[in-house]
Amino acid sequence: MKKLKTREDIELLVNSFYTKVQKDDTIGFFFNDVAKTDWSHHLPKMYAFWETLLFGQISYKGNPMAVHFPINAQVPLEKHHFAHWVKLWTETVEENFEGEMAEMAIYKASNIATLMGHKMEIARRV
Repeated sequence: MKKLKTREDIELLVNSFYTKVQKDDTIGFFFNDVAKTDWSHHLPKMYAFWETLLFGQISYKGNPMAVHFPINAQVPLEKHHFAHWVKLWTETVEENFEGEMAEMAIYKASNIATLMGHKMEIARRV
C-alpha cells in the first residue's frame, strides 16, 4: 500500500471514487440524473479541491456548499446520502492508500459530509 502524497495520487483516488459513485444505487442518481454531472469539468475541480484540502496547494477556487443547494432543492440531499458518500470515499481511500494523509482524507471527508448534511437539512426547512 502506498502513501497519499502527490497530485497524481489524488487523481487516482478521485477517479476511483467517482467510478464507484456513478454506478452506486444510493447516490449515483444525484450525479447522473439530477445534476447531470459533466465529468470532464467536475473531476479536475475535485482534484484541485482535494489537493487544496490535503496538501495546502491553493488550486481550488469555488464554493462547494453553493453548488449543492440547487441539487438539494430538486431532490433532498439527506444525511444518509452523505454517510454513504463517506462510506464509499473511505473504502476507496483504504483500497489505495495508507498513512497519515490517507487518514486525513477520510477525516476531512467525514467533516465535510456532516457539515453539508446539516446545512442541506436546514435549507429544506427554510
